[in-house]
Amino acid sequence: MTDHTDNHDRVAGLLLAAGGGRRLGGRPKALLEHRGRLLVEHATGVLRAAGCSRVHVVLGARAADVRARARLADCVLVDNPDWEEGMGSSLRAGLGSLFGTGARAALVSLVDQPGIGPEAAGRVLAACRDETSLASAAYDGVRGHPVLLGAAHWAGVAASASGDRGARAYLGTHQAALTLVECADVARPYDIDTREDLARLIPGE
Repeated sequence: MTDHTDNHDRVAGLLLAAGGGRRLGGRPKALLEHRGRLLVEHATGVLRAAGCSRVHVVLGARAADVRARARLADCVLVDNPDWEEGMGSSLRAGLGSLFGTGARAALVSLVDQPGIGPEAAGRVLAACRDETSLASAAYDGVRGHPVLLGAAHWAGVAASASGDRGARAYLGTHQAALTLVECADVARPYDIDTREDLARLIPGE
């Protein structure tokens, strides 16, 4: 019999934080500040609070600055030299770093969605049953992040990830296996993409 608690302990958090913030004037999103700390620190904290004891963070734009400034000593940092190709390359790098770790699934989140907190991430993590699990948050029925990818799907996701599509193509062709976890009551899935979006970030107290 499968022990679901053990499955949850073996879900790794995977944070995609490599973007260069082109529409933000070249300000990497990982280095933006929210609630008194860097956005990358906030996002890793969400994954840990949701129940991920292991968190891998994919870095790209100004990776050296992120390493120097962010408090990420308890995370595995993964460099993506191809980050300018888009989210797909970061997802491939992140999943590649998880092979051989014993993780049964990856809970994938994006660094620029501070409106999604531990409650939503925890709901999606709870959808993990084994290596074949496939789930994502939904907002009023529309698929969003975070996404749970069982290890049995990693190779397929990596093969189909390109540009800024990430896992979208794979999920689109595996809808029958995908569990949607409604989270609109506890999270808001906005992105920090433009200068106007910066107003959504909350200054430190």
